[in-house]
Amino acid sequence: MGDAEHDTAGRRSKVARLLDEYDLDGVGAELEARWTATGDDHWSLRDLATTFNRELVRERLYDAGMRPSEAEVADVVRSLTGDDTGAAEQTQLRRRLEREGIDVDDLTGDLVTYQAVRSYLKDYRGAEYERDTGDRLETVADAVQKLRGRLVSVTETKLDGLRNTSRLTLGEFRVMVDVQILCTECQSQYGVSELLTAGGCDCDD
Repeated sequence: MGDAEHDTAGRRSKVARLLDEYDLDGVGAELEARWTATGDDHWSLRDLATTFNRELVRERLYDAGMRPSEAEVADVVRSLTGDDTGAAEQTQLRRRLEREGIDVDDLTGDLVTYQAVRSYLKDYRGAEYERDTGDRLETVADAVQKLRGRLVSVTETKLDGLRNTSRLTLGEFRVMVDVQILCTECQSQYGVSELLTAGGCDCDD
């Protein structure tokens, strides 16, 4: 799906404009593909914004005759966005870029936020991210089951250890763990699997 030029308010998308200005062919489609993917292939809007900003910085440094490594590009983005960098480091980087003929303020102004990426994908490309709720529910159920199994195993081991001392008298035993969820609004109570299978509590009834 192609990039639209303007949103409903008549303003052009910042991301769409920068894609044209920096001649980043194919990057818009890649952003959409990564955002709309499911499972481990899905990228968050923040990750996409970081990737987009690295593309911009790389192009600007290349245009200035620099040949930065991926690590150097990442450092520039972090510094210009103020992420995990001190004032001294930012000042040092600014001076270095200015010596290479780069307008740092202009470059900083071109960097985008995750909100800008979201607006571009939703309003300009008409993309939608549909969460795979089925897989998500299954993942949660599996995680709870593993934790419950771990708790049973640890409890059995600890009790076995105490049985071998004079501190605890205990015959053959089984450890039973029952995880219950109580909704304090509708007062319904479910086991984890029961709640996930039902799709929720009784609040919507």
